[in-house]
Amino acid sequence: MKHLTISRIAICLLAIVMIVFGILHFLKPDNMLVYVPLYLPEGIMWVYFVGIAFILAALSFILNRYVSLAGYVLALLLVLFVLLIHIPNYLNSGDPILRETALVNALKDIALAAFAMYIASTARHQRLTAQ
Repeated sequence: MKHLTISRIAICLLAIVMIVFGILHFLKPDNMLVYVPLYLPEGIMWVYFVGIAFILAALSFILNRYVSLAGYVLALLLVLFVLLIHIPNYLNSGDPILRETALVNALKDIALAAFAMYIASTARHQRLTAQ
């Protein structure tokens, strides 16, 4: 029982972080737009799409519904950020501060993706245990 409570707290903390990230995509879309690769059309649409995805994943985690699907999709999205945004930014930036920022963002998103995959992989077990 204690393990389940601690796990739910950790999942809810991630959900809160994802909700904040999602809201920031709507409050400051121009700040996020600089991260959208130029080869993607309708850049601002992608900013809003990611904001919605973050919020939906968070709601899924909080409501304990479709958790496995939400966790795997969130992990995929975060890994795509690393591959399509952070690594290219790291490799192509001449500014040491921007390179460091790209590296930190890549590590953060890998850590969040790992946690999302863990949540997804244990969702069925936790749902059965909670009943």
